[in-house]
Amino acid sequence: MINIEFKSIRELIKAFPDEQTCINHLEQLRWNGNVVSPFDETSKVYTTARGYKCKNTGKYFNVRTATLFDNTKVELQTWFLAIYLVTAHKKGISSLQLGRDLNVTQKTAWFMLQRIRNCFGIEATEIDIDNGNKLGGSGTVVEVDETIVGGKVKNMSNAKRKVILENKADRHNNKTVVVGFIERGCNLRMQPVKPSDFIPDLVRANVDTESVLMTDTANTYVKVGQEFAYHEVVDHGKKEYGRDGIYYTNTIEDCFSLFDRMVIGIYHNISSKHIQKYTDEFVFRYNSRKTTNLIRFNSLLSNCTSRLTYNQLTK
Repeated sequence: MINIEFKSIRELIKAFPDEQTCINHLEQLRWNGNVVSPFDETSKVYTTARGYKCKNTGKYFNVRTATLFDNTKVELQTWFLAIYLVTAHKKGISSLQLGRDLNVTQKTAWFMLQRIRNCFGIEATEIDIDNGNKLGGSGTVVEVDETIVGGKVKNMSNAKRKVILENKADRHNNKTVVVGFIERGCNLRMQPVKPSDFIPDLVRANVDTESVLMTDTANTYVKVGQEFAYHEVVDHGKKEYGRDGIYYTNTIEDCFSLFDRMVIGIYHNISSKHIQKYTDEFVFRYNSRKTTNLIRFNSLLSNCTSRLTYNQLTK
């Protein structure tokens, strides 16, 4: 049972004063007293002087193996501080600021941040049109809208702007469309749109057809809206932003506004390559907004079994 509590960075440092206390906490969250081999979940595990050993594979491992902490020289206490800062700051934290706070290089801080972000969406089951992992349901309102993420070409560095202007086909490559889905009073999802994606298919995959689909008047939603129990729209072109206190898309637009503040105020620019990680980060904080920093911290640690190598990140 987890009995370590803290409400601030000072209390976190007192709670985890050395590497062993961090290891004990991580083992409790990950295994809860029943060590499982990351190489073979059915195998018996032996405790040796070198750590744990998987009987079936003969491989040694520890609590860091096959997690975001795997194969790094950064101490767990430093990782714990980084995770606390990332999950507690409402708009996130830049790699430059994190590097200064932890006394590590910006490159190390950026890699740590990307590894942490890679774990934000790990709890989500893979979304598929035929399964039941969808928002909404009978009588539930789900708002759907889109936003565009990406800076203007004129604000880019001279080198990047020159490349884009020389190749007109790439003029808009710095912009990414992100579709947002939110069940009123419940959870948010955000999904960057790839060139091969068809937005109506994304709506079908994320929203239960028994729901009340709430959108603006975009043509994208006209046909797919007929597949839902109800499809209501608000006409922003006629300055209509709410009707009868029920028909509006203000909830998802508020989410986009907060997301924009995160991008503009902290990260300034997000490439299309990494945007899914940043949307996962935002969604994690939004969906856990009513919990405590401690719960968010432990939730991330409980879902840390996703390792991202530097080569995977930069290729």
